[in-house]
Amino acid sequence: MSEKNSVSQKSRVIISVLGPDTVGIIAGVANILSDNKINILDISQTIIQEFLAMVLIADMEKSTIDLYRLKELLAQKGEELGIRIDVQHEDAFSFMHRI
Repeated sequence: MSEKNSVSQKSRVIISVLGPDTVGIIAGVANILSDNKINILDISQTIIQEFLAMVLIADMEKSTIDLYRLKELLAQKGEELGIRIDVQHEDAFSFMHRI
Protein backbone atom coordinates (compact mmCIF):
# COMPACT_ATOMS: atom_id res chain seq x y z
CA MET A 1 0.00 0.00 0.00
CA SER A 2 1.40 3.41 -0.93
CA GLU A 3 1.99 6.07 1.72
CA LYS A 4 -0.68 8.25 0.10
CA ASN A 5 -3.30 5.53 0.49
CA SER A 6 -2.25 4.56 4.03
CA VAL A 7 -3.16 7.97 5.50
CA SER A 8 -6.44 7.81 7.37
CA GLN A 9 -9.19 9.36 5.31
CA LYS A 10 -10.65 10.79 8.52
CA SER A 11 -7.79 13.29 8.71
CA ARG A 12 -7.70 14.40 5.07
CA VAL A 13 -8.97 17.72 3.76
CA ILE A 14 -9.49 19.12 0.27
CA ILE A 15 -8.26 22.68 -0.30
CA SER A 16 -9.32 24.54 -3.43
CA VAL A 17 -7.74 27.78 -4.61
CA LEU A 18 -9.25 29.93 -7.37
CA GLY A 19 -8.38 33.38 -8.61
CA PRO A 20 -6.05 35.55 -10.62
CA ASP A 21 -2.56 34.04 -10.76
CA THR A 22 -0.10 36.08 -8.72
CA VAL A 23 3.28 35.48 -7.12
CA GLY A 24 3.13 33.85 -3.69
CA ILE A 25 -0.14 31.91 -3.80
CA ILE A 26 1.38 28.45 -3.46
CA ALA A 27 3.91 29.68 -0.90
CA GLY A 28 1.18 31.39 1.14
CA VAL A 29 -0.95 28.25 1.32
CA ALA A 30 2.01 25.92 1.88
CA ASN A 31 3.42 28.11 4.67
CA ILE A 32 0.14 28.04 6.60
CA LEU A 33 -0.04 24.26 6.25
CA SER A 34 3.61 23.78 7.24
CA ASP A 35 3.38 26.17 10.20
CA ASN A 36 0.51 24.06 11.56
CA LYS A 37 2.03 20.62 10.85
CA ILE A 38 -0.40 19.82 8.02
CA ASN A 39 1.16 17.62 5.35
CA ILE A 40 0.42 18.12 1.63
CA LEU A 41 -0.29 14.68 0.16
CA ASP A 42 -1.11 15.73 -3.40
CA ILE A 43 -1.37 18.94 -5.37
CA SER A 44 -2.66 19.77 -8.81
CA GLN A 45 -2.76 23.17 -10.46
CA THR A 46 -3.49 24.69 -13.78
CA ILE A 47 -3.45 28.19 -15.19
CA ILE A 48 -6.31 29.06 -17.51
CA GLN A 49 -5.36 32.30 -19.21
CA GLU A 50 -4.53 34.47 -16.18
CA PHE A 51 -6.48 32.43 -13.60
CA LEU A 52 -5.11 29.81 -11.21
CA ALA A 53 -7.10 26.72 -10.25
CA MET A 54 -5.40 24.56 -7.65
CA VAL A 55 -6.55 21.61 -5.55
CA LEU A 56 -4.57 20.15 -2.65
CA ILE A 57 -5.20 17.08 -0.55
CA ALA A 58 -3.68 17.47 2.89
CA ASP A 59 -3.39 15.35 6.03
CA MET A 60 -4.37 17.02 9.32
CA GLU A 61 -3.56 14.04 11.55
CA LYS A 62 -0.67 15.84 13.30
CA SER A 63 -2.13 19.33 12.94
CA THR A 64 -1.77 21.84 15.75
CA ILE A 65 -5.11 23.47 14.79
CA ASP A 66 -8.62 22.25 13.99
CA LEU A 67 -10.42 22.43 10.64
CA TYR A 68 -12.36 25.56 11.61
CA ARG A 69 -9.15 27.49 12.39
CA LEU A 70 -7.53 26.24 9.18
CA LYS A 71 -10.49 27.57 7.21
CA GLU A 72 -10.10 30.96 8.92
CA LEU A 73 -6.36 31.19 8.27
CA LEU A 74 -6.66 30.21 4.60
CA ALA A 75 -9.64 32.53 4.03
CA GLN A 76 -7.59 35.42 5.49
CA LYS A 77 -4.66 34.53 3.22
CA GLY A 78 -7.05 34.39 0.27
CA GLU A 79 -8.30 37.89 1.06
CA GLU A 80 -4.71 39.17 1.25
CA LEU A 81 -3.91 37.63 -2.14
CA GLY A 82 -7.22 38.52 -3.83
CA ILE A 83 -8.22 34.88 -4.35
CA ARG A 84 -10.69 32.38 -2.90
CA ILE A 85 -9.46 29.50 -0.76
CA ASP A 86 -11.94 26.88 0.47
CA VAL A 87 -11.34 23.91 2.76
CA GLN A 88 -13.56 20.87 3.19
CA HIS A 89 -13.12 17.65 5.07
CA GLU A 90 -12.67 14.85 2.54
CA ASP A 91 -15.87 13.10 3.69
CA ALA A 92 -17.96 16.23 3.03
CA PHE A 93 -16.27 16.76 -0.33
CA SER A 94 -16.86 13.14 -1.37
CA PHE A 95 -20.49 13.24 -0.26
CA MET A 96 -21.19 16.45 -2.21
CA HIS A 97 -19.53 15.17 -5.40
CA ARG A 98 -20.69 11.59 -5.63
CA ILE A 99 -22.79 10.55 -8.58
